[in-house]
Amino acid sequence: MQISMPENVRKIIEKLEEAGFEAYAVGGCIRDSILGRQPNDWDITTSARPLEIKALFRRTVDTGLQHGTVTVLLGGEGYEVTTYRIDGEYEDGRHPKEVVFTSNLTEDLRRRDFTINAMAYSERDGLVDVFDGMGDIGKGVIRCVGNAEERFTEDALRMLRAVRFSAQLGFSIEESTREAIAKLAGNLSKISAERIQAEMTKLLMSPHPEELRTAYETGITAVILPEFDRMMGTEQHTPHHFCTVGEHTLWALINVRADKVLRLAMLFHDMGKPAVRAADEKGQDHFIGHPEESVRVANEVLHRWKFDNDTINKVKCLVRFHDLRPALTPRSVRRMAHKVGGAMMPLLFEVQRADILAQSGCRREEKLHSLEMVGRIYEEVLEKGQCLSMKELAVSGKDLIADGMEPGKEIGCVLEALLNDVLEEPEHNTKEYLLTYSRELRNSPATNII
Repeated sequence: MQISMPENVRKIIEKLEEAGFEAYAVGGCIRDSILGRQPNDWDITTSARPLEIKALFRRTVDTGLQHGTVTVLLGGEGYEVTTYRIDGEYEDGRHPKEVVFTSNLTEDLRRRDFTINAMAYSERDGLVDVFDGMGDIGKGVIRCVGNAEERFTEDALRMLRAVRFSAQLGFSIEESTREAIAKLAGNLSKISAERIQAEMTKLLMSPHPEELRTAYETGITAVILPEFDRMMGTEQHTPHHFCTVGEHTLWALINVRADKVLRLAMLFHDMGKPAVRAADEKGQDHFIGHPEESVRVANEVLHRWKFDNDTINKVKCLVRFHDLRPALTPRSVRRMAHKVGGAMMPLLFEVQRADILAQSGCRREEKLHSLEMVGRIYEEVLEKGQCLSMKELAVSGKDLIADGMEPGKEIGCVLEALLNDVLEEPEHNTKEYLLTYSRELRNSPATNII
């Protein structure tokens, strides 16, 4: 088998070989090349020791000398070159206590997580596949190198990585590997929030986010996202649903575009339902107030996973308004856009469509048609340039002060009243009208604007 490597990768390998060392491209880049996927980066493994690597290349960065890694800089790009190594004992389920350098490529490949990630390649020697990664690629299987329990005991995050690779590649998890995950999933409690976040984001952004079901079935979510387990156990006895809250969520994830904010919004949009579920006298379930409860849960989990504030705020906005259904009038749609925010409206439409598609067939066409009409009305509002926010008002606080108002909180109250008027009657958004109306508000004893 021949693999096309970037020119700089080939040059680094050739230079190491010319100096008498072994060198190979290794890991995910080989897996992705075989699968016809574009590798994100290219890692190189070599029998050369770190100082020997540094001596061969003019520009290097000491990325992790204690672990044998040197970054070689070529053409403005960095390439990690790592000495063959054997990992010592893993004391905390995350990091080896020490690493020992070796001159044996097989020993280096043996320490890797899955067979599909334990292949190496050079133009001189071709593909080195000691653990039948090619066979597992052919079968579409995620299988640990060697004993699965040993691999997962070394680094618990590998269990979540197995599910993530399954979701990204559309592969199944080999039975003994799956059994080991179910046995050792509790060890994921040792893993940092940042690493959990990174893997969960990749899983959710994959072509198969529904593989989150596998994380549930193997006990992973019980450790890292118990809120999802509660959704999986919450029935929805209502004509609008045909499955549990959790299964509905999985369908919703499939039906939305692979965007980080959108996928996270679909994960959390109904996560408050278990807490507010109530049945009426006919046995039909109701989930009154679930959007706000879902916002609370989303806020808690996203902070727990150390997401950035921008992502958290966008997800919370979409979750809060995912059930908002305005009347099919420009006035109602303008008020909706004001609440949600113009930048979030297109995303909200995507969330609402995915939500509908994940429900039962009850009134589905009617719901989709209504959503389409809201979208059309919103586009017309934008085309007409109608005011939807305070910054689009024809007057500002400075204008009110220039018109005789004293600085203070009353200005904000007046501006809110003016905006409320313009949302009702967009043609009122002129400086002349709004200044006149603001004087009426200030001078009328019957008006309490503060």
